[in-house]
Amino acid sequence: MTTRDDIARIRNDYARERLGPEDCLPDPVAQFSRWLDEAIASQVNEPTAMNVATVENGRPSARMVLLKGIENGAFLFYTNYESRKGRQIEANPFVALTLFWPELERQVRVEGSVRRVSAEASDTYFASRPYQSRVGAWASDQSQPLDSTATLVARAAKYAAKYALHVPRPPHWGGFAVTPERVEFWQGRPSRLHDRVLYLRSDQGDWLRQRLYP
Repeated sequence: MTTRDDIARIRNDYARERLGPEDCLPDPVAQFSRWLDEAIASQVNEPTAMNVATVENGRPSARMVLLKGIENGAFLFYTNYESRKGRQIEANPFVALTLFWPELERQVRVEGSVRRVSAEASDTYFASRPYQSRVGAWASDQSQPLDSTATLVARAAKYAAKYALHVPRPPHWGGFAVTPERVEFWQGRPSRLHDRVLYLRSDQGDWLRQRLYP
């Protein structure tokens, strides 16, 4: 069995690249798109996987989802609006996103406000999903108690029969757009002297860049 000391000894020394404010594009979303393109080109595992952190009654809650687009300066993901995260977002429309690409020794943190995307945008994305995923959106009462896997399979079969040819988007399912207010880029460096570049949106709406201590 892995011991506490075994876990404490796990560490890597990072030395692939450097990062400073002068290396970054003026706009953090453009800089993010550059890094995402590099992650995809490098064939990192799950390059669009991101942690979405919400708050409920002052307590944080986090889970992994997939980034599904970057439009008009906002980060997009899709979910069941009646899920736990959907309800938390409705109550407190601010979230934090984190993406980690260990193969590139990079991390990106995004904090900002979140809103629903238009019904038309949700319809378009939903129609692009595989058939079984669209059926699954109807079958799953996301975040609610489930007595058995058999119940879920039966619900999926019921909706597959109901929507054999065309699966409409459930009214409780759609997208969220996160408009960033704070974005940080992290590049691993040797001896834990990591490079961190922070973007903050000013009162005038432009972006200010600065280096942070690791």
